[in-house]
Amino acid sequence: MSRSGARAPGRVNLIGDHTDYTGGFVFPMAIDRETVVEGIETAEPVVRLVSASLPGEAVIPLDIDDPSSVEPPWARYVAGVVRELRPARGFSGTVRSTVPIGAGLSSSAALEVAVALALSAMSDTRSIARLCQRAEHAASGVPSGIMDQLASAAGVAGHALLIDCDTLAILPVPIPIDCEIAIVHSGLPRGLAGSAYADRVRECAEAEAIVGPLRLATIEALTEIADATVRARARHVVTENERVLLFAAALGARDLPLAGKLMSESHASLRQDYAVSTPELDALVDELVKTPGVYGARLTGAGFGGCAVALAAPGTFLPAPELGPAPSVVRAVAGATRLA
Repeated sequence: MSRSGARAPGRVNLIGDHTDYTGGFVFPMAIDRETVVEGIETAEPVVRLVSASLPGEAVIPLDIDDPSSVEPPWARYVAGVVRELRPARGFSGTVRSTVPIGAGLSSSAALEVAVALALSAMSDTRSIARLCQRAEHAASGVPSGIMDQLASAAGVAGHALLIDCDTLAILPVPIPIDCEIAIVHSGLPRGLAGSAYADRVRECAEAEAIVGPLRLATIEALTEIADATVRARARHVVTENERVLLFAAALGARDLPLAGKLMSESHASLRQDYAVSTPELDALVDELVKTPGVYGARLTGAGFGGCAVALAAPGTFLPAPELGPAPSVVRAVAGATRLA
């Protein structure tokens, strides 16, 4: 039986959260925390994986119908990929990961993309991302956007990605050598399935039913929305899309103070208009922005816990091998690849 495998990185989103599911703009980068899937093809009609860090075994029939019912919970993401791929042969192997779970760094997307590459000959990054997004929906029931899977599949070393989530156009933007990206955990694990994520998706849909696509809407148009909560959600999306484009231009021009200011404004919008921050994240961001050498900071990912990300001068934080209570400096790395 032939041996195969793949690696897929996690991602940190520098700016542009809760914009992807309305076809807006995001600015993530693939990071040097990754998930690796390795194994062999088998004649058994199942995908069988064991994890080096998570309990239980994923035993997924090739004809799996309901990934959300699979145990243990981490195996549901494997099951979602299997359901979308419908591989012709079984697979038996292992999963190793350095992407922290519940941190908002796309551990589930990294697992999905690595499994998809290990089980198939797919090569188009957008097709892989779409398939893995469908797998995530089937596994978790969370109507998430495509940013996580696309950032993991299409990352470019030394660059962040300006992604248009409507067209899936990707523009790599170099990370200036005179800055560093640091991530620090708030101490509050994040879990979208138990959060108000689906409510935010619904509220954006309500806004779009009134003003049309939020990616095209203006602040002035939002006055047509009578419901104050729905109007606030839409205001975040419209202003966040603007901030993403300004941030990409600022980073490209190496205007780090402006980029940092936009990150801090993004956090304020996520806290006030979108209500997805937490006291722990707010306190952490406040502490980071007061740190000498930090240009700006914000929560990263969907919120409801997890991590904050900071843009800082080189040497502001000491590099750390693992994400822990201290800031961990991360590098922008290439996207998912098959293993030789």
